[in-house]
Amino acid sequence: MRYLIRSVMVTAIALAAAAAFAQASKVDLTGKWLFNVQTDQRSGTPTVTLKQDGEKLTGHYSSQTFGEAELTGTVKGPDVKITVSADAQGTQVQLTYTGTIENKDSMKGSVDISGLAQGTFTAKRQ
Repeated sequence: MRYLIRSVMVTAIALAAAAAFAQASKVDLTGKWLFNVQTDQRSGTPTVTLKQDGEKLTGHYSSQTFGEAELTGTVKGPDVKITVSADAQGTQVQLTYTGTIENKDSMKGSVDISGLAQGTFTAKRQ
């Protein structure tokens, strides 16, 4: 009897995980997003406009700290990676956002700023 209960529970958990993965992998990230970024040095709220074509992302990044820049990225299932080459007061920096799609209107993850600073982000579709 215990074996049967465990089997049912494991199957239910596996089905729930598969459903969540399928839902996240079907999300199209095309649109305007407001990011909330937190690092030890500062916080910011860049606006990101994304265009998704299959697993490929392109778009535009706009922030008070790093200005305006084009971006590239990928979407693989629920995983998202966005890269921005930006200018920080005359110094080129690479912002790398690595995250997970939570649902069609939100994602969260970490940000690396040229290996000089790390932090976290949340993003909401506008």
